[in-house]
Amino acid sequence: MIRVKRGNVARKRRKKILEFANGYKGAHSVLFRIACQQVIKALTYSNLSRKERKRNFRKIWITRINAACRLTGIYYNQFINKLKISSVTLNRKMLSQIAIFDFWTFDQLVKSKF
Repeated sequence: MIRVKRGNVARKRRKKILEFANGYKGAHSVLFRIACQQVIKALTYSNLSRKERKRNFRKIWITRINAACRLTGIYYNQFINKLKISSVTLNRKMLSQIAIFDFWTFDQLVKSKF
């Protein structure tokens, strides 16, 4: 049987993991087995954090729109309902930006729907 030398393949695999774990504290960046566990954990949390960040931004946008709506004398749910009925396709991010940086336009938008 021919001997298969694969030291370079294994070294590349370990090196890739250890480079990813660079900057972790203690053995988490030095020992391969522990570094591998930490990298898997970090990747899992990074994916969850991206999802959570999207949720948080949506909450912020809704809060800003609600505050601007209250200044004009209506509620957020009434405003969104009127926008959907009149088929305005502005998303919450854009409505939030308009409410912050151009309140006059937001006020006109509210008045045109009521």
